[in-house]
Amino acid sequence: MIRVCQSCGQKNRIPPSRLHQVGYCGNCKAELPVTNAPMEVDQQTFDQIVKEAQVPVLVDFWAEWCAPCRMAGPEVKKLAEEMAGRALVLKVNTEKEPQLAARYNIRAIPYFLVLRGGQVVSQQAGLADHRRMKSWLEQGSQAA
Repeated sequence: MIRVCQSCGQKNRIPPSRLHQVGYCGNCKAELPVTNAPMEVDQQTFDQIVKEAQVPVLVDFWAEWCAPCRMAGPEVKKLAEEMAGRALVLKVNTEKEPQLAARYNIRAIPYFLVLRGGQVVSQQAGLADHRRMKSWLEQGSQAA
C-alpha cells in the first residue's frame, strides 16, 4: 500500500500489517497518519490485507448501479474515519471483482463481512448505519 506524505509528496510503501498504525515518511520523517478512509481493493490487495491485518477488517461488497450501496457509502466512510487505527475498511466492487464476491458466496448487495485473522467473524446483507457496523467491528476485535 502507498501513502503519500503530506509534507514533501514522497510516496511511502506501507506493509498491510501496518496500515492501522502511524508511520513516518522515509524522506522527510514527517508523520504519516493512519488509514482513515475506505480502501477500494482488487483481489490481490484484498488477500494481502486480510492475511496480514493486525486489526479487524470490515469489507463492503457493493456495485455502482446499486442504490442501497450508494446510500451505504457515506456510512462506510464515517465508520472508517471513526475506527481509524482500530480497524480497516475495504470496499470491493462486485462488478470488477466477481470472483471475490463468489468466494464469500455474496448473493445480495450491499453485503458486509468482518474478518479477523483471515476468518469471517460476522456477515450481514443489507443497509446498515455506521454505528451498527462499528458494533460488528468491536465484536470482531474480541473474536481474536
